[in-house]
Amino acid sequence: MNLFERLAQKRPAEAAIKQPSQNPTQRMLDFVLRWPGESISTSEMMLYGPRPKKNAEEVLKLATTLEKYGWLRPKTTPKKNMRHWNIVRRPIINPTLDG
Repeated sequence: MNLFERLAQKRPAEAAIKQPSQNPTQRMLDFVLRWPGESISTSEMMLYGPRPKKNAEEVLKLATTLEKYGWLRPKTTPKKNMRHWNIVRRPIINPTLDG
């Protein structure tokens, strides 16, 4: 047994590091709740939102999921191709999408 192996025996076990949620919808919810404005658009989610996001369709899919759970409320826009949502902020400490 060499010196490094003997030193490693006396060292305490490393603490497990909790990894952040890998669920993209949960990551988007965390981002939306930190957003400083009252509303958010698809383009703002694409520019400033969490990675990875491939295109507007994926961001729209995440936003409609958040809309289904009640975290976003659709907002009227002057154009058909624009999508905006009002952010519903609830007094929950660690919000999740479990229901």
